[in-house]
Amino acid sequence: MKRLIIALLFLTFLPRAYSQASEDSLSLKIGQMIMVGFSGTSVSDDDPILEEISKGDLGGIIMFEKNIADSNSFAKLSQLNLKLQEVAEVPLFLAIDQEGGKVNRLKTKYGFPKSVTAEYLGKLDNEDTTRHYAAATVKILADLNFNVNFAPVLDLASNPDNPVIVKYGRSFGADPKLVYKHAGIVVREHNKQNIITVGKHFPGHGSSESDTHFGIADVTSSWDKSELVPYKKLIKDGILPGVMSAHIVNASLDKDSLPGTLSEDILQGILREKLDFEGIIFSDDMQMHAITKHYGLENAIELGLNAGLDVIIFSNNIRGSEERTVSVVHEIILRLVNEGRIPIERINESYTRIMKYKKQYLYD
Repeated sequence: MKRLIIALLFLTFLPRAYSQASEDSLSLKIGQMIMVGFSGTSVSDDDPILEEISKGDLGGIIMFEKNIADSNSFAKLSQLNLKLQEVAEVPLFLAIDQEGGKVNRLKTKYGFPKSVTAEYLGKLDNEDTTRHYAAATVKILADLNFNVNFAPVLDLASNPDNPVIVKYGRSFGADPKLVYKHAGIVVREHNKQNIITVGKHFPGHGSSESDTHFGIADVTSSWDKSELVPYKKLIKDGILPGVMSAHIVNASLDKDSLPGTLSEDILQGILREKLDFEGIIFSDDMQMHAITKHYGLENAIELGLNAGLDVIIFSNNIRGSEERTVSVVHEIILRLVNEGRIPIERINESYTRIMKYKKQYLYD
């Protein structure tokens, strides 16, 4: 019933937003490209985020463990998502990082089922087991009214000392064919319930020796083209709707040594042109220190959107990073467009793609 209500809201808006995208306001288009996190396990009727959603200045919300109540978690989170969705003129991306195992927002202590790491599933290498855990995750996400999961991880466990991927068991393994096989199972189970999966972290974070949450990670000397294989195969299969960029630096792929998130050579040149990816490109969190300590907010936004990002994420969940409000980010993008520093065609391209996938995955 909840999904039917949201579908009717979408269809009411569809003739203007989807069929005549060029006629929609620039403000609305920019809003669809912004996703943020916020604090709290509920929202009051006068919460500013509800106004930002209703105005169309915000196209997506990402949830973290801080948004999950200690008691009656399932009902409260489901109701929170539904309340956010109900005020949206254009239906929201409601997202979460539910990889399983250690990167797991829906923990057993809140009453949710146990999940396992990708590493565990890769070592077991049993397709039925992977399908079982993926299906269980999908059911929970659908019941909670989520429609985007920032998973599966497509990084290869190529560096056993990797501090952000391998350390936490986030990779299915070092073999790209193994990663492709099990990631494909995860993606297909999500697709059955029209939940958008976002493969990450492009073009590959598995060989890094540093954590981009805290600073620059340079993989120029360690990255291998085999790290593209899971992306290439899933894209060729036509089943992967989303990809998340990595903040890693790879001078062999980007002539200016820009992080993947800000690199036109990587996002446009490799992901779009060489791999023929037509889905949505999400940034990794723009508040991670690999970005904030080296680029600055306005410069990062300009570089990232011109590089080809469709949705930029500000989690407001990184300790030591300044919280970014929707209005600040929205105003910066609008000004950059009006000054000619971001072409309007770049905005229209992302907006059209976002609306296409919202229609296809959220409400078909």
